Parts: sequence; C-alpha cells; structure tokens
Amino acid sequence: MQGNRPGQQTLETPRAAGLAGIVFALLLAAAIVLIRLGIPEGADAATAQGFTDSARRDAVRAALALVPFAGIFFLWFVGALRSHVGQAEDKFLATVLLGSGLVFTATMFGAAAAAGSVLALAHPTGTSPGLSAWDFGRDFAYTLMTGYAMRMAAVFVCSMSVIGHRMGVLPRWMSVVGFLTALTLLFVSSNVPWAELVFPAWSLVVSVHILLASGRTRRRTGAPA
Repeated sequence: MQGNRPGQQTLETPRAAGLAGIVFALLLAAAIVLIRLGIPEGADAATAQGFTDSARRDAVRAALALVPFAGIFFLWFVGALRSHVGQAEDKFLATVLLGSGLVFTATMFGAAAAAGSVLALAHPTGTSPGLSAWDFGRDFAYTLMTGYAMRMAAVFVCSMSVIGHRMGVLPRWMSVVGFLTALTLLFVSSNVPWAELVFPAWSLVVSVHILLASGRTRRRTGAPA
C-alpha cells in the first residue's frame, strides 16, 4: 500500500494544478470584466455621477466577491505546479515563480480594496461620489492592477515558461506563447484596456494542457482516476 502512494501523488498533482488553474482563470477573467464595466478606466465626471446606477454598483460588488476566491485558487495553482515540477526545478527560477505569485496575489487584493473604496463612496441614499475621491480611488485601483499586479503576473508567466521549456513540462509552442504573454503584460497592459485578460487566458491554456497530459499519463500507466 505504501509503495503506491508516491506514484499516486505524482499522478494526482497535475490534475489538481489544472483544476485550480481553470477555476482561477475563470474567476479572474470575470472579476476583470466586471471591474472594467463597473468602473471604466479614464472615466470622467459624468461617469462618476452615473455611478449611482445600481447595475454598475452590482457589477463591482460581484467582482470584489470573486477576487478573494481567485486569489485562493491561484495559490493552490502555484503550489500544485511547483509540486508537479518536483525536486529537479531550478531553485532560482522557482523562487522567482513563488515570489512573483505571492506579490501578484497581494497586489490584486490591494486593487480590489481600492475598487471597494470607490464603491463605498456611492452612498445607499443614491448620492454620487465626490470627484476628487472618485478620481483617486479609480486611478489607484487601476494603477495597482495594470501597473503592478500585471507586471508581477508577467514575471510569473515568464519564469514558468522557462521552467517548462527547460524541463519539458510545457511544449515549445506553449513556452513561446508564455513569453509573448509576459511581454504583453509588461509593456501593453498598462496602456491598452482589457489587455490584462491575457493572463487568465494563459492560465487557462496551461491548465487544460496539464489536465490533458495527466489523462494521457493515467491511460499509459493504467492508474485509477
């Protein structure tokens, strides 16, 4: 019985990584879309006055409710990926991968808190937020998300792509896609709206690949699902 446990753990780890990554990708994408719709970047005074609209406030509330769960599943995704890579991983790249993942999570939570502050300024009585507070909260939230969180995501994607290429964990085309994703997050996401969606898209592709690879391994070894 004990001799089967290591093999069973090795086969189950990629499945856990894939499932956690898929859930994270869907939650983060949904949160980004809802924030973009609820608090448009570069919104003017008319948009601030229009924030008394209940649909816009509900979109932001829904996004803020999703962010903590996205962070939880992302941490599981990072842990499962590192477990799948195993002892042979490069310690330098593994440290960068883990560190960038943790900073990304913390910065994402900070952006959500800033967006929540903007939401709190739209009082239940229906009054609109003050323009100075609106501008500060909106710009602070977007600066954290596009200027800092997405650049940490770029470091995470780049380090994972290098690890995957060196160890053969990821196919070559997926490593190339990862490098292009990292460049987009580094240099484009802060200037082009919606560009940050490439990160959950990359996470989804990697997660599906891991699940498919895990299924092929089970069929070859005859291990139970």
